[in-house]
Amino acid sequence: MEKKIKELEKILRYSFKRISLLERALTHKSLNNVINNEKLEFLGDRVLGLVISENLLEKYPDEKEGIIDKKFANLVNKKTCLQIAKRINLKKFIFLGSSHKKLERSADKISSDCLEAIVGAIYLDGGLKSVEKFIFTFWAEYLLKSSVTLIDSKTKLQEFSLKKFKELPKYIFFKKTGPQHRPLFKTEVQIPNSKKIIGVGSSKKKAQQNAASKLLKILNV
Repeated sequence: MEKKIKELEKILRYSFKRISLLERALTHKSLNNVINNEKLEFLGDRVLGLVISENLLEKYPDEKEGIIDKKFANLVNKKTCLQIAKRINLKKFIFLGSSHKKLERSADKISSDCLEAIVGAIYLDGGLKSVEKFIFTFWAEYLLKSSVTLIDSKTKLQEFSLKKFKELPKYIFFKKTGPQHRPLFKTEVQIPNSKKIIGVGSSKKKAQQNAASKLLKILNV
C-alpha cells in the first residue's frame, strides 16, 4: 500500500505530512462504513468552490454575475471532476469494498467524489496555499477554457428580443413523432416582426435551441 500511496503523491505533485489523510480520502464507504472519504469530499467540494469562485472574480472583475456563475458551474461540476480523475487514473488507487469492485455503473461517481476528497485532504494537510496550487495545476485547462463565454442560442435570442422589443420569444410545441425510444420533437419560435421558425430535436429543449439558432441566423445576430 505504501508504494501505491507514493505513486499517487507523485501524480498529485503533493507530499502529505499526514499520510492518514490521503488514505482516508481514498477509502470508499463500501470498505469502511465509519472511517471513509465522505466528510473529506464534503469539505473538498466547498474548498474547490471557494478557490474557483475567488479566481473567477479576480479574473473577470467586469463580468456579469450570471456569466461568472455559468463559468463556475462548468469548473466545479462532477463532469469536470470526473475528467480530471480519469486523467490521473484515480480509480486505480481507491480502496473499495468487494461489493463495489465490480459495480461499473457507480465507478464514475466514486472517482469524482474521491477527487473532491483529495482536495479536502490537501487543504487539511497543507492549508489554503497548498490546495490552491493543486487546483490551479489540475484545473488549468478548464480555467483557460472559461475565458470563452459560451451563451446558448435560446439565451442569446432571449437577450436580443428583450433588448429590442421588451418581449420574450414565444415557443410553441406542436408535434412529437418517431418511435418511443427515438422521439423527434418539433417546436416553433417567434419574436415580434419575425416569421415563425421551426426547430427539431430529440427533446423539447433541443428543439427550442435548434429553433432559436435558426432564427438567430436569419436575424444575423
